[in-house]
Amino acid sequence: MDKLPLALMAAGLLSFAVPASAALSSADREFVQEAASGGMAEVQAAQLAQQRANSQQVKDFASRMITDHTQANTELQQIAQQENITLPSQPTGKDATAAKKLNSLNGAAFDKAYSQDQLSDHQQVVALFRKEAGSGQDPALKAFAQKTLPILQQHLQMAQALNSKG
Repeated sequence: MDKLPLALMAAGLLSFAVPASAALSSADREFVQEAASGGMAEVQAAQLAQQRANSQQVKDFASRMITDHTQANTELQQIAQQENITLPSQPTGKDATAAKKLNSLNGAAFDKAYSQDQLSDHQQVVALFRKEAGSGQDPALKAFAQKTLPILQQHLQMAQALNSKG
């Protein structure tokens, strides 16, 4: 009789030994890594814009990016913790490269580069979130993408307006 509870406990422990991230599809895994890197890059670039931009419109846009992307980053971090997913601690790949470029600019040159980067970045991130919202396998990540997508679409419209004016 003692063997049955022990076997049940062992089975329960085994279920915790396998991280939830192992169950993620490759598409969900790619989404979460890209979303985390991009979200951090958005906040960092926006903080830089607050310091280096000439245009008040660029600074206002950056303020909105800080608010919205910080909130989304926090939500994604909570999902990652619940599902035992390791997120990058800094922007990676193209996100890190873009940050280095912006770091070397000031004033009007910064405004132009930041505005163009934001347009391109938001076109890509809207496509990424649209794909996850439609075909994601992980319920929490899919719900996060569905909830966040309309905000990112607003950002894209704002970035388009920013680029059309200057």
